[in-house]
Amino acid sequence: MSSAASKVARDTPARDFLAPVFSQYPFEVASAQGVWLLNSRGERVLDLYGGHAVAALGYAHPGWTDALIAQARSCNFQTNAIPMRIRVRAAERLVRFSKLDFTSVFFVNSGAEANENALRLAFRMTSRPHVAAVEGGFHGRTAASGAVTWGSDGWYGFPRKPFDVSFMPGGDIEAIAAHVTDRTAAVIVEPVQGLAGAVDLGRPYLEALRRRCDEVGAQLIFDEVQCGFGRVGHPFAANLYGIMPDMITVAKALGNGFPCAALLTSAKVSASLSLGLLGTTYGGGPMACAAIEAVIEAIESQDLLANVRRVSDYIRRTCIVGPVKASQGEGLLLGLRTSRPAKQIQAELLEGGILTGTASDGHIVRLLPPFILQEEHVDMLRDALASLPE
Repeated sequence: MSSAASKVARDTPARDFLAPVFSQYPFEVASAQGVWLLNSRGERVLDLYGGHAVAALGYAHPGWTDALIAQARSCNFQTNAIPMRIRVRAAERLVRFSKLDFTSVFFVNSGAEANENALRLAFRMTSRPHVAAVEGGFHGRTAASGAVTWGSDGWYGFPRKPFDVSFMPGGDIEAIAAHVTDRTAAVIVEPVQGLAGAVDLGRPYLEALRRRCDEVGAQLIFDEVQCGFGRVGHPFAANLYGIMPDMITVAKALGNGFPCAALLTSAKVSASLSLGLLGTTYGGGPMACAAIEAVIEAIESQDLLANVRRVSDYIRRTCIVGPVKASQGEGLLLGLRTSRPAKQIQAELLEGGILTGTASDGHIVRLLPPFILQEEHVDMLRDALASLPE
């Protein structure tokens, strides 16, 4: 057994008082630096999973860390009922970072909560009973977001869904009209589906959704919780495809690990808002806003969008080796298609000190690394894959 494999085998964390609902990797993280995870003995694992697409800046990023420390010393929390300059500043910076024609930001705590509020606004604006979603999409585990998540029946738990839902086959333009009708309040879609395995739905399909929503008066919601905020090498996938949705939801990379999320709304949606319509306790807290500002500052000052595009291209050019036969996705939301079951490949890579993810597609190894990843790290992945049996 290699030293890395030995490490994995003996470094299993205790879970005595945790709800037994998560399948966990067989090693415990004690600290982290850059793109590296370290256990209590200082043994390193290259993190190509990014805390499930969260660690945009990697770990112990100095600017992000300093911003949180400074804000904690200044004022760690205050209700949205009391104005705070940092909240206004973070909202403005997020809209400007998007380079899209949004006019307001509603800060919340998680991607599911952002999707929940986006759907609520669509129903209020249209007074319609139906939402069209896309097969393979994942939008969260709350009542509304779970209702539009593909395959949620196995864990949904509520006695009924709160509205009518239909699921469209992704990429099938001809099928859109049958699902998006004058009964449809909203279409919710991940432009690049995450859990499905980095499935890029593509510009023609997304353009067709935009046209159909305009025809019938439905709201188009881009769920960019996983694919957005720089992960595809652009501020959002909406920028990559040149399509303006009515709303975008964002989380994960937005705070680099500090819990936060946001709903960005177009002028028409913003005009429907009124006092008391939406609410949150922790959303828009000063610590979250400091984290958001720090992530945007790092992305812009370190030119990380260009880095994402460059390293993504390098992965695609060099890592189709060993059991990997093709790649899919965009930016640093990539799926490596494998000839053997992806869980086998994932376990073998972890034995060699490289952490990756999998997907609902059993032959996709999913890569969600920090935006600071470099070619030298990709070379480690390439060499590890090349050493595996096909």
